[in-house]
Amino acid sequence: MTCPNDLGRRSLLKGAAALGGVSAVGAFRNLALAEDTTQQTEIPAITFQDVPLSSGAKLTIEHRGQIVLFGINRPYIQNRIDPETFEKLAEAYYQYDHDPSLRAAILFGHGENFSRGIDVEGFKSLAGTGKPWIASTGTIDPLQKRAPHLTKPLIVVTHGDTWNMAHELFLVADIRIASADTRFGQDENTHGRFPGGGATIRFPREVGWGNAMRYMLTGDHWSAEEAYRTGEVQKVAPDAKDALETGIRIANKIADCAPLGIRTTLASAHLAIDQSEEEALSKLEAQFGALFQTQDFLEGRKAEAENRKPVYQGK
Repeated sequence: MTCPNDLGRRSLLKGAAALGGVSAVGAFRNLALAEDTTQQTEIPAITFQDVPLSSGAKLTIEHRGQIVLFGINRPYIQNRIDPETFEKLAEAYYQYDHDPSLRAAILFGHGENFSRGIDVEGFKSLAGTGKPWIASTGTIDPLQKRAPHLTKPLIVVTHGDTWNMAHELFLVADIRIASADTRFGQDENTHGRFPGGGATIRFPREVGWGNAMRYMLTGDHWSAEEAYRTGEVQKVAPDAKDALETGIRIANKIADCAPLGIRTTLASAHLAIDQSEEEALSKLEAQFGALFQTQDFLEGRKAEAENRKPVYQGK
């Protein structure tokens, strides 16, 4: 269920962006009143705690003034995303969006890789059941397939392997930074699956149809340099440390700007794309889950375990 207050805030911002001038001023006054009322009654302002780096923390959280850093922390399995990590990230996004002290967020990965994407075995029992991947309240879908959506800026910083679901988390970002050693991949079709986290919609939008299909239909991987060439990446840094520092510098510049202007900029930009993509995004989980029940999916898993080339039958 979508939170009515989130919908109201988003609608008001969109209205302000569309109308401009005096109407926008009036909308912002109403927005301020709505924000005050929300914080006092229905949805108190959220201030959430840091989660320090440790072996038991699948997602770290670090506040740095007006920005917050989220770190994927499953290096023993190449930072693959399991349902618990996905849920924690969904909760963290919601908390960030509702914490009035925060202006920008950064997602990155601990260890040698940003992430190799979905933990297939971890999601196997959930995919295809029709059950939602995250709770209907107190969360924001990290893949932005349904409302509510983030209303504040998100920067994603990658290094090492950035495959499949991880690349789709990257595509959700408003600004994207990559270390020079980043190896992007959207190779689900070579494993009997398909890009079910939004790449079929966002990747062509960001880099053009031919560039996106070149990699999704073949399963070939591509470099940070290629991602920069196609416009998917805004900055390539020499290494992972410099990439994260670049992301932090940009986040702090955003935090120095007027927050209502930042929110309205995002809302205005989303006016052009949200409605046209809504139907396609809403069908992704069902399409993804259906492929988990096919013989080709089972063959893909078996071939991977046996270190051989799969033989697909289209069944």
